[in-house]
Amino acid sequence: MIAAFLLAASLAQAAPVAPHYVSQRANQAYLREGPGYAYRVLWVYRHKGTPFRESAGYDIWRRVTAPDGAVGWMSMEMLSDSRTVLVTGKGRTQIRKEASPDAKMVGQADPGAVLKLKACTEEACRVASGDVDGWIPKSRIWGVDANEVFK
Repeated sequence: MIAAFLLAASLAQAAPVAPHYVSQRANQAYLREGPGYAYRVLWVYRHKGTPFRESAGYDIWRRVTAPDGAVGWMSMEMLSDSRTVLVTGKGRTQIRKEASPDAKMVGQADPGAVLKLKACTEEACRVASGDVDGWIPKSRIWGVDANEVFK
């Protein structure tokens, strides 16, 4: 009862932010029910670089949505402004030299792979991992908005 009241009180003071993407800074990060260490841990994320969509802040806490749809609070110490994406869908997807689907293939990515995000057009994003640097269809990644375009 008291925890529910505290959660409601702290959420009332949460400041909305323009939704944007961040990534997991550490090898392990806790997604909590509310903005504080006393709140229950909902999930433990164990992959550095995992992208999250940030939508609000309260003190040192950020409300984020994970690629699996889980919503909770994470300490800003566990988050970075570095952009990454998560490969989605079934089966491997091709990474191409150019944004065109007819361009030469330079690599492949399995679902669940985390890639560094470098640029996006309306249809594809430039990603990198290790020695592979190329373009992947937006339809196969999570961590960018459908209308997001940048260089």
